[in-house]
Amino acid sequence: MKLYHQIPIQECNERLIAIPLENFAVELPHHYMNLGAEYGDKSPYCLRQGVVRALLEAQFLLEKRYLNWKIKIFDAYRPVGVQQFMVNYTYNSLLKKYNLREQQLTAHQCQDLWSQVYRIWAAPSLDKKMPPPHSTGAAVDVTLVNDRGETLDMGGEIDELSERSQPDYYLSHQDGENQQYHFHRQLLNRVMTNAGFQRHPGEWWHFSCGDQMWAWIYNQNNPTEPMVARYGRV
Repeated sequence: MKLYHQIPIQECNERLIAIPLENFAVELPHHYMNLGAEYGDKSPYCLRQGVVRALLEAQFLLEKRYLNWKIKIFDAYRPVGVQQFMVNYTYNSLLKKYNLREQQLTAHQCQDLWSQVYRIWAAPSLDKKMPPPHSTGAAVDVTLVNDRGETLDMGGEIDELSERSQPDYYLSHQDGENQQYHFHRQLLNRVMTNAGFQRHPGEWWHFSCGDQMWAWIYNQNNPTEPMVARYGRV
């Protein structure tokens, strides 16, 4: 259980709707589908209605400051089955990276691998009180594209299993290139949070609006006005 799972969910029953992709840049083909993840009859490019409105607001705020820049959508809605697929995929990728065989792992090695996996992946739980954030339709993974259509260098890849995924990893780096990475991350965070999102504490690319993590982060900063989550698992 994560700390944010303590937040109650009062489901508002908003529908999942398609993201109007013409307003954004988009990752095509969708990375997880390209790996073999099966989404069934739902598109990965959909979110709850209120979250889509917030995302459009974030895009408006970005373009107000940087004409023709776009929020680039990497991933949005993710069924629990896809969450399980990606957890397994990441675990198997680590086995290959370290040239390990699962049957020969010690208990310590196994625990270390799973701890790396769950550093960025929520557990694929079917418990309605502990839904993975993306399975609520309230979380989105994004980056930025400039007016030349170039994806900005954030100093780390989305889903990267390293310390560079920490949002403020480059804060204390003094050289110009690393400061530019930090500036890009701060710009992304600013437009998203000004539109009502909250950023994942450990992932520069992950933002949510209305789920348990969103409410938990909000409550840390506003302890006298606590919020509950309005979106549970879809």
